[in-house]
Amino acid sequence: MTVGDIDGNAEKIVAWTRNAVERGAHVVAFPELALTGYPVEDLALRASFVDASQARIQDLATRLADEGLGDIVVVCGYLDRATGTAMGVDRLGRPKGSPTNSAAVIHQGRVVTSAVKHHLPNYGVFDEFRHFVPGSTLQVVRIHGVDVALVICEDLWQDGGPVAVTKAAGAGLLLVINSSPYEANKDDVRGDLVRRRAREAGCSLAYVNLVGGQDELVFDGDSLIADADGKVFARAPQFEQGSMVVDLDLPAPAGTPSGSHEGIDIVHTVIQDDALPSYEPIATAVAPRLADEAEMYGAIVTGLRDYVQKNGFKSVLLGLSGGIDSSLVAAIACDAIGSEHVFGISNPSVYSSDHSRDDAAELAARTGLNYRVVPIQPMVQPFIDTLGLTGLPEENLQARVRAVIWMGLSNADGHLVLACGNKSELSVGYSTIYGDAVGGYAPLKDVPKTVVWRLAKWRNADAKARGQQPPIPENSIAKPPSAELRPGQQDTDSLPPYDLLDDMLDDYVEQDRGSAELVAAGFETELVSKVIQLVDRAEYKRRQYPPGPKITHKAFGRDRRLPITNAWREDARKAAHVKATDSSATPATDEDVPVSGEDTGSDVPVTGEEARKVAESTD
Repeated sequence: MTVGDIDGNAEKIVAWTRNAVERGAHVVAFPELALTGYPVEDLALRASFVDASQARIQDLATRLADEGLGDIVVVCGYLDRATGTAMGVDRLGRPKGSPTNSAAVIHQGRVVTSAVKHHLPNYGVFDEFRHFVPGSTLQVVRIHGVDVALVICEDLWQDGGPVAVTKAAGAGLLLVINSSPYEANKDDVRGDLVRRRAREAGCSLAYVNLVGGQDELVFDGDSLIADADGKVFARAPQFEQGSMVVDLDLPAPAGTPSGSHEGIDIVHTVIQDDALPSYEPIATAVAPRLADEAEMYGAIVTGLRDYVQKNGFKSVLLGLSGGIDSSLVAAIACDAIGSEHVFGISNPSVYSSDHSRDDAAELAARTGLNYRVVPIQPMVQPFIDTLGLTGLPEENLQARVRAVIWMGLSNADGHLVLACGNKSELSVGYSTIYGDAVGGYAPLKDVPKTVVWRLAKWRNADAKARGQQPPIPENSIAKPPSAELRPGQQDTDSLPPYDLLDDMLDDYVEQDRGSAELVAAGFETELVSKVIQLVDRAEYKRRQYPPGPKITHKAFGRDRRLPITNAWREDARKAAHVKATDSSATPATDEDVPVSGEDTGSDVPVTGEEARKVAESTD
């Protein structure tokens, strides 16, 4: 589904409904906000967009009936409006008619009823409390003599609410429609949640999730069904669009649910009271779990493919340095859209090694992407002669000249430029703004450097297992990373080894641990101070970096949002001193440390010049 493409999404809903009917299904469920796409963000605040969603859901119901698909019950997410105080519209500043995240129940040419999402997440990537008003009812529909309770995504993740009332309602099935974004290992958490909620509800649970990419979010599918004992007996594969038809043996209701439980009204709607005749059920399958690297790689490929296609691009372009980052991005791009649509540009400088040039050419030969060499020295030298640039300015000039070439070719031929930086570099500002940081999409934006190596090795091993040639030259994986902007340069000239850096960044960025906690965890005090300052001072760069697929718990921009102008500074040495002298004291911070890198003072572990040098270096 594509956000905003209401007509196109409706066509897909019709097509997949037809597929379900042809396969003998009696109920078909589509993901959360399937009609509008998810997340709609501030489109929910546009009256015209909400009006279009409301009108299209009615048109969809009519069309399904007109095309002979009216007998099947369709549950479909869409954007609606609150119609009364039962919808929770008494929130200050949100009157009647406010947007709701809803699920329509369609049968025989009409919307029979709608469920409204109760719990509106307002953490991480979510901002739904800004966009919607919550529901306050549990919708239960009787379909062929079985009571089916309907809830939406976050309602399953939070204790209480409509899921807690499902057991009291005596439902035979809890149907949950979702648009749950991917992050590493979330499928395990999701599976445990479904098992637990099925046991709590005392009935089978069907969890339907979205597949595809939307800007920085990737949805992995992983739809699954558990029985009342919490055993998962059907599971769809991740990152594959499709339908899963499952036969369920569900109990008949003991009565007609009604009343209010825990402040939630049970609304019961009878669609079909007659039970189905007995028939031979089809076999179901549980898709095997993907290895961690396969899962992350699949998420990145899905995110890039959908970003390219949904935004109307036909091709992508990237700078090929022969290093591990650009090599992995090139392999991902070829897998996502085909090597014939990938253009790699080698821009050797006077400092580029022969092996880097050879590795870039070797990768192009292995993958079959379009390859071109454009040396930059003839363009760099006039700048140096005119401006007298040396040292760090000269290094960054090279990166910016490369960016001008990429963007020029993008303008001329319509390519989407891919930025090749990884999360570790982005964390500490180890990139050149307006240089290697340019582009329209950054596939490795949320991938730490150590994981870059893991993914590259996995991709090559997977190719070998399939009897194919590994796409990434071994030398690109094995050699020490270097920006090659000065003689003999290596990343470790300015940064700690990446395994140590990533370990520290996991604590500081992903876990929000302070300097005292990092020192207590065993990291060297001076290094903690240096890394923290690099991370904090690079916030302005991250704000200007292209979007990229979220694969970790805390992605920059979506999950981690800190002010650029920020006088709060962690001082690891002072925190370590406090810890050593008074273990019960609250770790101190140095509020006197200036914000500007131009004047940091002698007591700051990284000088202003050193901080700028690391921040302006590029890989």
